[in-house]
Amino acid sequence: MNENQKYICNVKVEEIPWNRLTTAYVRATEFPEYFTVIESMSNKKKVKTTLHDILRNIEHQSTLWRATPFTMIFLVRIFQKAVAEMDNNDIAYDIVKELLHFFKLIAELFQETEEYMEKMEMKKEKPLPYFSDMLKEEYLFPEECDNEEDEEMLWEEDVEKFNEQSEYSFYYSIYYYSYQVLLNCNETLKKISNTAIVEQVNKLQKLLY
Repeated sequence: MNENQKYICNVKVEEIPWNRLTTAYVRATEFPEYFTVIESMSNKKKVKTTLHDILRNIEHQSTLWRATPFTMIFLVRIFQKAVAEMDNNDIAYDIVKELLHFFKLIAELFQETEEYMEKMEMKKEKPLPYFSDMLKEEYLFPEECDNEEDEEMLWEEDVEKFNEQSEYSFYYSIYYYSYQVLLNCNETLKKISNTAIVEQVNKLQKLLY
């Protein structure tokens, strides 16, 4: 197991500065609470609403955000737990169905990125060497700011400049590491035999290699 897989398997939710990670609409500040709600699998309506809130924030119009790869770590853990309980828990089953669809989308977006670079004969972008590199200070939203909208615009410009000067691509890393997390689903997918979702399972498996 390499360092990145160790990180994916062992990082704790409290070790991620969620309040400094951007999503499509808000900071990911409340994501730890969302994970707790979903993982409890105790209130069907609340779980459905909370899961929807997370998914719409970490993917929007084929764009992934800074919070996406880190959120994927905990969604995959929830997925693994839900698969183990889905035969006796309809909430777990709903979670599995929803995440199968979403995971397939994430895998497709990564592969579309790869295919686009190849088609355009672009130089292959390199992800940051370590997953945790995405939490370096230069990539995190400022802890304090007077005008969040103006501050975000200036901050994004700084990140882009830094990215251009680096041999590694921060933006590519978001897609790359989101996909790397998904590879941990392979063994769990093999355990799913429910005929109602086996087609979804097969489609996702074909995208993970």
